[in-house]
Amino acid sequence: MKTKVLSLLVALMACAFTLSAQENLKIGYTNADYVLSLLPEAKQIDADLKAYEKQLQNSMQAKYNDLQTKMADYQENAASWDDLIRTDKEQEIEALRQGIQKFSQDAEQSMAKKRNTLLQPVYEKIGTAIEQVAKENNYTHIFSAGAPGFDVLLYAREQDDVSDLILKKLGITPPAANGE
Repeated sequence: MKTKVLSLLVALMACAFTLSAQENLKIGYTNADYVLSLLPEAKQIDADLKAYEKQLQNSMQAKYNDLQTKMADYQENAASWDDLIRTDKEQEIEALRQGIQKFSQDAEQSMAKKRNTLLQPVYEKIGTAIEQVAKENNYTHIFSAGAPGFDVLLYAREQDDVSDLILKKLGITPPAANGE
């Protein structure tokens, strides 16, 4: 009998705790990329990334032009060269091809690293604003939305979107909603 009463008491306490937890639950969501796109820093980051990408493309183009020149020289003169010179030129062309391929891979990694380096402080700033908005407005959870295929949020009411509050916290006036 005592075990039944004890079990019933534990079950009632669990139900009371669950109901209490549900009453205090407040969930919001935001799209960090949307917030980022409206920050003044976003334009500078975009310009910096484009300038860096242009530098990489110019270097790649110079390497490609060098390869084209060497290949044209090889095709034009290979018949007149002895085997030693022809073999040397073929190795030089192959080394240039491999160098271009490696540079291309390294450039992609370098571009990703540059993007992360530039965006990290801004995402930290947005993260701090999200945390402040959550605390000031008594949100228990803020989810991420807006990245198709990577949404952490599968459904939410529009009034729970805290993006405008975050923008205001960052000193940005949110754009007017459609239809207003």
